[in-house]
Amino acid sequence: MLLKIDHTTVYRYQRPVRFGPHRLMVRAIEGHDVQLRESGLTVEPAGCVRWLRDVYDNSVAVVDQIEPAARLSVRSTLLVEQYNTNPFDFVLEPQALEIPFQYREEERADVQAFLERGHPADDDALRHWVRPFLGANGRARTLEFLTALNRSVPLFFQYARREEPGVQSPGETLQRRAGSCRDFALLFMEAARMLGLAARYVSGYLCRSDEAGTIREASDATHAWAELYLPGAGWRGFDPTCGMLAADSHVRVAVARWPGQALPVSGTFQGSADDYAGLVVTVDARRVGSPSG
Repeated sequence: MLLKIDHTTVYRYQRPVRFGPHRLMVRAIEGHDVQLRESGLTVEPAGCVRWLRDVYDNSVAVVDQIEPAARLSVRSTLLVEQYNTNPFDFVLEPQALEIPFQYREEERADVQAFLERGHPADDDALRHWVRPFLGANGRARTLEFLTALNRSVPLFFQYARREEPGVQSPGETLQRRAGSCRDFALLFMEAARMLGLAARYVSGYLCRSDEAGTIREASDATHAWAELYLPGAGWRGFDPTCGMLAADSHVRVAVARWPGQALPVSGTFQGSADDYAGLVVTVDARRVGSPSG
């Protein structure tokens, strides 16, 4: 499946300002399941662009020496070929068939950072949320539990697109029964970590289509979901906003322990708070057919 993404971020100011370095995380993560066919990056006004890989092996474009201006525009275009048509194409190792389970010693050293909790004060609320999905003994079949918990979010929570920065705590999301995709991703991550599962945050795009595989609408914003490390399966994506596993409509651009480490565009400017006049983000993410079509 071919996916086409056009992502533009525009900052506006009351007067020309000077810019500090900006970090862009907009390039698709490639692998055996995803290949990048075309990519483009345009920054206006012009700056010096250099690429690096961060501690999570994400591709990051650092833009500096940006000319002073009252408007800063960043546009990324991608053409991606996605092969992950069956997200259930894996076999869990025997010790991981039921939760809670223990990672092997050699794996635990590598996933330890993704087990660390960010909101332990919300544990009571999280336990109350996951309890109906566990057996009386507090155990459950791993895949059945995770898919049921994942599917429950769009059934019992209301999606609320939020333009303001930051992420709600899991407790706040549970109390409000509403949140954005990044709020639901963090909620799912913290619930998984509470149960001893390594989890990480994913920033990227969701390209929508109807059941027949034709274009219905294009996603108009960046998207976020969670990945869990499951022995035998590796890192697997769970999208609680949509209640499904990440598959051929999902394109990852960054993975990290916390949402703030995977911002698509971030940077600074020199001036007063009154100089800032707003931000507009537009995303056109859609399926465009098969490579042969």
